[in-house]
Amino acid sequence: MNVFDILLDEDFDLVVKNGDLVVGESTLQHQALLLLSNKGDWRQSPTVGMGLNNYLLEDAPADVMRQAIRQELERDGMQVGSIDVAEGALPEIQASYE
Repeated sequence: MNVFDILLDEDFDLVVKNGDLVVGESTLQHQALLLLSNKGDWRQSPTVGMGLNNYLLEDAPADVMRQAIRQELERDGMQVGSIDVAEGALPEIQASYE
Protein backbone atom coordinates (compact mmCIF):
# COMPACT_ATOMS: atom_id res chain seq x y z
CA MET A 1 0.00 0.00 0.00
CA ASN A 2 1.40 3.37 -0.97
CA VAL A 3 1.03 6.23 1.48
CA PHE A 4 1.06 9.81 0.22
CA ASP A 5 1.81 12.88 2.30
CA ILE A 6 3.46 16.28 2.08
CA LEU A 7 7.16 15.64 1.39
CA LEU A 8 10.13 16.91 3.35
CA ASP A 9 13.69 17.31 2.10
CA GLU A 10 16.82 15.82 3.71
CA ASP A 11 16.83 18.68 6.25
CA PHE A 12 13.16 18.00 7.10
CA ASP A 13 12.04 21.26 5.47
CA LEU A 14 8.88 21.32 3.36
CA VAL A 15 9.46 20.63 -0.33
CA VAL A 16 8.00 23.46 -2.39
CA LYS A 17 7.79 23.44 -6.17
CA ASN A 18 6.30 26.32 -8.17
CA GLY A 19 4.98 27.80 -4.92
CA ASP A 20 3.08 24.64 -3.92
CA LEU A 21 3.80 21.92 -1.39
CA VAL A 22 4.88 18.66 -3.00
CA VAL A 23 2.93 15.50 -2.22
CA GLY A 24 4.37 12.06 -2.85
CA GLU A 25 4.93 8.54 -1.56
CA SER A 26 6.05 9.01 2.04
CA THR A 27 6.58 5.61 3.70
CA LEU A 28 10.35 6.07 4.07
CA GLN A 29 9.81 9.60 5.33
CA HIS A 30 7.38 8.32 7.97
CA GLN A 31 9.89 5.67 9.05
CA ALA A 32 12.63 8.28 9.41
CA LEU A 33 10.42 10.62 11.42
CA LEU A 34 9.25 7.84 13.74
CA LEU A 35 12.78 6.61 14.41
CA LEU A 36 14.51 9.98 14.73
CA SER A 37 11.82 11.61 16.90
CA ASN A 38 11.97 11.30 20.66
CA LYS A 39 8.95 10.57 22.78
CA GLY A 40 7.33 13.92 23.53
CA ASP A 41 8.43 15.60 20.29
CA TRP A 42 4.91 15.34 18.82
CA ARG A 43 2.53 17.30 21.02
CA GLN A 44 -0.57 15.52 19.67
CA SER A 45 0.98 12.07 20.23
CA PRO A 46 3.52 12.25 23.07
CA THR A 47 4.25 8.51 23.06
CA VAL A 48 5.32 8.49 19.39
CA GLY A 49 9.02 8.34 18.61
CA MET A 50 11.94 6.02 19.23
CA GLY A 51 14.95 8.31 19.66
CA LEU A 52 17.28 6.29 17.42
CA ASN A 53 20.15 8.69 18.10
CA ASN A 54 20.07 7.71 21.78
CA TYR A 55 20.37 4.02 20.91
CA LEU A 56 23.29 4.74 18.59
CA LEU A 57 25.08 7.00 21.08
CA GLU A 58 24.65 4.48 23.90
CA ASP A 59 25.85 1.65 21.63
CA ALA A 60 22.71 -0.34 22.47
CA PRO A 61 22.69 -4.08 21.69
CA ALA A 62 21.36 -4.88 18.21
CA ASP A 63 18.44 -6.95 19.51
CA VAL A 64 17.28 -4.12 21.80
CA MET A 65 17.42 -1.60 18.95
CA ARG A 66 15.70 -4.02 16.55
CA GLN A 67 12.83 -4.59 19.00
CA ALA A 68 12.35 -0.84 19.60
CA ILE A 69 12.27 -0.17 15.84
CA ARG A 70 9.77 -2.98 15.24
CA GLN A 71 7.52 -1.78 18.07
CA GLU A 72 7.47 1.82 16.82
CA LEU A 73 6.77 0.91 13.19
CA GLU A 74 4.08 -1.64 14.04
CA ARG A 75 2.40 0.84 16.38
CA ASP A 76 2.12 3.18 13.38
CA GLY A 77 0.44 0.43 11.32
CA MET A 78 3.37 -0.89 9.31
CA GLN A 79 3.95 -4.52 8.46
CA VAL A 80 7.61 -5.13 9.29
CA GLY A 81 9.46 -7.65 7.13
CA SER A 82 13.04 -7.35 8.32
CA ILE A 83 15.31 -5.06 10.30
CA ASP A 84 19.06 -5.37 9.83
CA VAL A 85 21.10 -3.67 12.53
CA ALA A 86 24.85 -3.68 11.85
CA GLU A 87 27.35 -2.17 14.25
CA GLY A 88 28.28 1.38 13.34
CA ALA A 89 25.63 1.68 10.62
CA LEU A 90 22.07 2.89 10.36
CA PRO A 91 19.48 0.12 10.42
CA GLU A 92 18.17 -1.24 7.12
CA ILE A 93 14.41 -1.68 7.32
CA GLN A 94 11.94 -3.50 5.11
CA ALA A 95 8.50 -2.33 6.23
CA SER A 96 5.39 -0.94 4.62
CA TYR A 97 1.84 0.02 5.49
CA GLU A 98 -0.71 -2.78 5.10
